[in-house]
Amino acid sequence: MTTHPILAAFDHALLQAKNRAVVAPMSRASATLQGVPTGAMQAYYEKFAVGGFGIIITEGLYTDTLASQAYPHQPGIVTPAQIAGWRAIAGVVKAQGSIFIAQLMHAGALSQHLMHTLAPSAVQPMGKKLASYGGGDGPFPLPAAMTTADIREAITGYVQSAENALAAGFHGVEIHAANGYLLDQFLTDYTNLRGDEYGGSIRHRFRIIAAIIAGIRAKVPAGFIIGLRLSEGKVNNGSYRWPGGVEMAASLLAEVKQAAVDYVHISGEGSTWEKLVYDEQLSLTTIAKRMVDRPVVANGGLHNLEVARRVLEEGHADFISLGHAALANPDWPARVREGLALTDFERDMATPFPPLQ
Repeated sequence: MTTHPILAAFDHALLQAKNRAVVAPMSRASATLQGVPTGAMQAYYEKFAVGGFGIIITEGLYTDTLASQAYPHQPGIVTPAQIAGWRAIAGVVKAQGSIFIAQLMHAGALSQHLMHTLAPSAVQPMGKKLASYGGGDGPFPLPAAMTTADIREAITGYVQSAENALAAGFHGVEIHAANGYLLDQFLTDYTNLRGDEYGGSIRHRFRIIAAIIAGIRAKVPAGFIIGLRLSEGKVNNGSYRWPGGVEMAASLLAEVKQAAVDYVHISGEGSTWEKLVYDEQLSLTTIAKRMVDRPVVANGGLHNLEVARRVLEEGHADFISLGHAALANPDWPARVREGLALTDFERDMATPFPPLQ
């Protein structure tokens, strides 16, 4: 038996979790072609709940049928059938005492699926599509610059999807503004060349995210959780770091604080938590913890129990999210508690599994 701090309960406003272990959102490409969750997906999420994770965040769910879908077999949270499918999964997850969060995602220019994509500006995306996600391995299409009407439509999609997540029985939603997808495209200098109220300053770049958060807050009850995921690295540019470092981080997190989300999730896309530091040896999670006054979730190589202990005990973050380690060990919290050996991650564990229905 162990008393690692990741096993300690957490009680703060809306986030009352049985421990600090979080399943990170991971694209599984395993819904039906209509975006409906399957029985295989229910078994997948239930394993994490039975295995003892305090919080489980879904893979990114598309938020409209117009321009948000990232890849074939991605689940959505838009249609009645999709909502019903997630309701069944939410029931089995919540029965184990885990908090269940729906991650809301708009792919923007990085859709593997759509031939006509939308983005803040008409900028050719870096990199190539991923063949394993059904989009071939060629270049992404050149996106069209979003009009203000397009932006309003995207905001409406997020807000309606949050209402749908509430109807499906989720405890809350996580707004995906990380890893190079649409909302991160608004935050990023080389993908947002706009000269209107959605471009230029950090406040203007954050405007669409602020509108989404405010719109959701106006439509859901007070007990519904609204989280926000941020990152520097992107799926098509893992080494990217914000110009200005700490200054950029502080400016962005000031906007996050103003938006008053219930938690902040910092993704380690392309790196590990230990390496995501600035010249001042401050990590993005540490700055978020100091500035935002909300629970912070750290991510990136934190299956290392000694690093995870340091992150929690030194106050850099409140939760640890795991991706590969969770895939290899759906019962990771239970194994840590009992002092059992952990299975090493192998690449084929991340291969999308085919939908069963």
